Amino acid sequence: MADGDKIAPMELDEAKARELEEQFDSEIRFRPLAPMAARIVGTLLVALSVFHYYTAGFGLLSEMLHRGIHLSFVLGLIFLVFPFSKTGYSEPARASLIRPLGISLFDWALAIGAVVAVMHVPFIPLDDLAFRVGNPTTTDVVLGGILVLVLLEATRRSVGWPLPIIAICFMTYSIYGPSMPGILVHPGASFSQLINHLYLTSQGIYGIALGVVATYVFHFVLFGVFATRIGLGQLFLDCAAWVAGRYAGGPAKVSIFGSALFGMISGSSVANTVTVGSLTIPAMIRMGYSRPFAGAVEAASSTGGQITPPIMGAAAFLMIEFLNLPYTTIIIAAIVPAFMHFFGVLVQVHFEAKRTGMRGMTKEEMPDLKEAFKRDWPTVIPLVVLVGILLSGYTPYLAAFWGITLCVLVGLFNPRRRMSPAEMFDSLRDGAKYALAVGAAAATVGIVVGVVTLTGVGFKISYIVTTTAAEIAAFIGTFMPAAWFGPQALTLLFTLIMTGIVCILMGCGIPTTANYIIMATIAAPTLGMLGVEPIVAHFFVFYYGVLADITPPVALAAYAAAGMAGADPFKTGNTAFRLGLGKILVPFVFVFSPSLLLVTADFTWSNFFIAFIGCTLGITFLGAALSGFMLVRTAAWEKPLLILSAILLVVPELTSSLIGFALVLPVLYRQFSGYRATPAAL
Repeated sequence: MADGDKIAPMELDEAKARELEEQFDSEIRFRPLAPMAARIVGTLLVALSVFHYYTAGFGLLSEMLHRGIHLSFVLGLIFLVFPFSKTGYSEPARASLIRPLGISLFDWALAIGAVVAVMHVPFIPLDDLAFRVGNPTTTDVVLGGILVLVLLEATRRSVGWPLPIIAICFMTYSIYGPSMPGILVHPGASFSQLINHLYLTSQGIYGIALGVVATYVFHFVLFGVFATRIGLGQLFLDCAAWVAGRYAGGPAKVSIFGSALFGMISGSSVANTVTVGSLTIPAMIRMGYSRPFAGAVEAASSTGGQITPPIMGAAAFLMIEFLNLPYTTIIIAAIVPAFMHFFGVLVQVHFEAKRTGMRGMTKEEMPDLKEAFKRDWPTVIPLVVLVGILLSGYTPYLAAFWGITLCVLVGLFNPRRRMSPAEMFDSLRDGAKYALAVGAAAATVGIVVGVVTLTGVGFKISYIVTTTAAEIAAFIGTFMPAAWFGPQALTLLFTLIMTGIVCILMGCGIPTTANYIIMATIAAPTLGMLGVEPIVAHFFVFYYGVLADITPPVALAAYAAAGMAGADPFKTGNTAFRLGLGKILVPFVFVFSPSLLLVTADFTWSNFFIAFIGCTLGITFLGAALSGFMLVRTAAWEKPLLILSAILLVVPELTSSLIGFALVLPVLYRQFSGYRATPAAL
């Protein structure tokens, strides 16, 4: 029925995409402001972008001052643009004596208090600060306490309750350590000692998390905004449509390829979902896909933006700091995991399209790629230069500086898609909008990290997890031959399972960046105790944290896609999770076969190809089992064999892979026999 509907050309409406993003992404949904307040907020946002652009190109300030200026802007603006409760989103409040410019005196007081508390530490002379660490003054304790309170409230407004609650639990643990049970007991810290550690040292609020956001992440987000505005996003979508649109279920495959390309310049799951989805979701529905499935495809695809090099959200830059590795090492390691993510979704989308008889896009519905490049080729220059500078070994923020500069030049001088001064202003403003929620979250995560370093609770949690995993492994090991899994491998396996579950649960309530930092602080050392390389452990916890964006009950990307598709959010989330099941296996593969990440110490090409081929086949067979189709519809007896063979194939060991392939041979024979009887073009 819908196959006869003509699909309109996929022309990206950037204004509409911004409206959709503000509608579905709570982290950039500002309350309505009176005209004067809106102008003030807009000017402050632009000033924040200009500050970061200038320092990236002409020299960063001292570490504490740079982070302090960033955080003072972030917290001050949050109290101006995020209301105390959801009722504040209805309409602009009228200006009055108790509401200057339509914003309550309470919010003004919080904003001013936040700025004063944040900027107190950067202006303490270094010699004096070194003396006061461990011996804080009354002013330090009072202002530090104020900063903790306003930071928790700013995070609650911009991100939600879960992260502040986690931070409060950790602070409570630090103070009441003597009352904790068993191994969790510790001497405890006074309120003054806690504030001293969180406020005056670089291991708390002003720590790595805030530093990475202020030094790296902001610049690349701003670059992504400018790159999209000058037309690079449209060019990516045209390329995706030309590559994938002609095949069965065309718009769904365009969604996958478009999200993969768009993920190169945007590390946000929700931003990818609404930008690419504004075009692909309606096209999928017109093609005949159900509304929940159309939304799920876009959500599952767009989640990959956070693991797609070269930007990868904030993760790549955090890994630089945590692991002390070059940026090039991180993005090379991300190549195969990102490929497996999109391949896993593509397999299920293809099988679904074949099962339901979807057509591809016609020549008239597809873009003219030659014309697209003729129109938008200058937009590729900033990205090429940015990647080139990164690969040359220069700092990421300098690469972002030149990328943004070239975006501006292209926007000013490209006659086919010229940016006006107003659009430049909007780009600077919108780039800073993304920094507010992530900045508050990063500073709040600093509280969690600070408590971990103050109390040593990370090692205690690691001990509990590994001990529990060893006990489970010992019990399970009695039921299987020792030749299959040794005690150490079983212990690692169950540690990974528990860690993955915690990553997903944590990610359901807090942003991916915050989730990664917490798990990298607590869970990654646990894996390190079992012999896992640091880069492998960090990729494992990050990969699983990303899955939370498509894991109900809090699947932000899936719910945004559901809103755009007019579908049931929970059903869309469940379908997106099912589409992502194939890639759930991938982190286990690169833990047991680190060669899959290309940069590990024991990398060999033989191990890489065994793991890569096994993982690819395993994801394919699992996708066939979940979709109920391969070459023809799968029979009931085929699904268990496909699932079992998929699990054995992804085990990065030749013997298990051969056993897995042998198990699937009857299924392949029956599928090819059925295909020859009722051929259908692949």
